[in-house]
Amino acid sequence: MTLRILTAFLFSSLLVAAATLAIRWLLLRTRTQQRWYELTQRAQTAAREAPPGASEWVVGSHALARWLYRAGFRQPRAVLVFIAGTLAGSALGLTAALAFVISGTQRSMEQLLILVPGGVGETFLPLVWIAPWLVMLILAGGPWLFVHRTRRQRVELVEQDLPLALELLSTLSEAGLGFDTALTRILKTRLAGRPLAEDFRMFQADLLAGRPRTESLRRLSQRLDTPSVAIFVSALVQAEQLGMGIARVLRQQADDVRARRRERAITFANALPVKRVIPLVVCFLPGLFVWTLGPAFVQLFRMADAFLQMQNF
Repeated sequence: MTLRILTAFLFSSLLVAAATLAIRWLLLRTRTQQRWYELTQRAQTAAREAPPGASEWVVGSHALARWLYRAGFRQPRAVLVFIAGTLAGSALGLTAALAFVISGTQRSMEQLLILVPGGVGETFLPLVWIAPWLVMLILAGGPWLFVHRTRRQRVELVEQDLPLALELLSTLSEAGLGFDTALTRILKTRLAGRPLAEDFRMFQADLLAGRPRTESLRRLSQRLDTPSVAIFVSALVQAEQLGMGIARVLRQQADDVRARRRERAITFANALPVKRVIPLVVCFLPGLFVWTLGPAFVQLFRMADAFLQMQNF
């Protein structure tokens, strides 16, 4: 047993050392990318003058950086922290799985299930076999699950704030204010500090930096990456290119967003009875069967065990 524990400790130490080397390599790679980014600033500045269709939203050199950016993790080292967390979770999960197997806990659980009369416990042996590796996968995928949950919450906040923002924009535009002035007034309301307001401020920063309005709107849509914002931005870009009145477009978009929100609520309400079936079958009915039929099954197992012992005798 002592030799097994020592082997697990050495293996865990090797994993930690490998994770440390990987983090140092990522730090060096990040510094190299930052230097390369500084050298290509002039090329990126020239790209801003390109046509709107050719402009790209650049927040990183790969899809992982864009995914983290859209989830709200916009720090320069977000990718490095995510990869380091994934490596640490993988090492911790592998260590826990090996400790579970080497310590004999898995073997003890197998023997306990085998002792259940009637062979019922043997049906649960596969769960015991995959339990350590399932724990390892959960710990390794913890950062991914966290980022996915944060991204979903961010999208929900944007979907909640967009109808109110469009209502206020359309009302202020109909009152005679320009789009930029109305947007500045809205950002001082209760939307301040929310994800939608944050990206609207970045849209204003793009305009102040000299980007064309259509390109700034497309960058806003790419940063948020939600269907409602994409439709809203497409309507504004079309109105900007055709010279249409912005007040009418905003009012139409506000009505459409409100109608889509109502349709989503109705769809969710209609699907709720179907979604309740799974918790009912998985959680409620097994407990009901155990409560009502459990004593009868215990007596049946005892009778079967006694019958098998008589036959063996």
